[in-house]
Amino acid sequence: MPLIELKNIAKSYSDDDVETPALHGISFGIEQGEFVAIMGPSGSGKSTLLHIIGFLDRQTKGEYFFDEKKMDDYSKEELAHVRNKEMGFIFQSFNLLPRTTVLENVKLPLYYSKIKESSWDRIALEAIDTVGLSHRAHHLSSQLSGGEKQRTAIARALVNSPQVIFADEPTGNLDSKSGGQIMEFLEKLNSAGHTIILITHETYTAEYSQRIIRLKDGEIESDEMVERDHRRTGKDHFMK
Repeated sequence: MPLIELKNIAKSYSDDDVETPALHGISFGIEQGEFVAIMGPSGSGKSTLLHIIGFLDRQTKGEYFFDEKKMDDYSKEELAHVRNKEMGFIFQSFNLLPRTTVLENVKLPLYYSKIKESSWDRIALEAIDTVGLSHRAHHLSSQLSGGEKQRTAIARALVNSPQVIFADEPTGNLDSKSGGQIMEFLEKLNSAGHTIILITHETYTAEYSQRIIRLKDGEIESDEMVERDHRRTGKDHFMK
């Protein structure tokens, strides 16, 4: 069974008794270790789908299985645990605390883990070293460039060694060079065994993936593998 499996997922939002559908009968699976891009224009439903897959919201209809267990069978505590331990999130706006250091930002998920506090600094510093920011570990996040902020966010997403990393428009606030470095880094994480789910509206970033699912008006328009010679190939910029 796939790591992630959706069966006829539908989502509607209610406002003053008016139903607004966002997803219509979405079905697909994602295997452990895949790199999948979910593409679509604004309003296509890709962010709604991300929220459901990432345990941030629930579907209105249909079934969602994560690691062979139906989402409806998880308690609130189990959902929170899986979201913190098995899933890492990278957002367009970085979501860093500005008046705290890189190290403190990266340690945040550990506060909600079962890992002993005495190990937090070591684990966080290892994640920071992985993204090439050891020299910035004690700088405030407000002192970082955009690319460094996103690399800090990646280190934070990695700190609990999650199975799945969700990247929601991770290059949206970056220049093209920094954006390319971030995508190359995600590609390396995938090569190391992480399942990557990328939400994007850009073909350039989607081409780093192995498979592209295109959404339109809350439905799957296409689901295709990316031919190897069409995939972006990265060079080492900061993974030395």
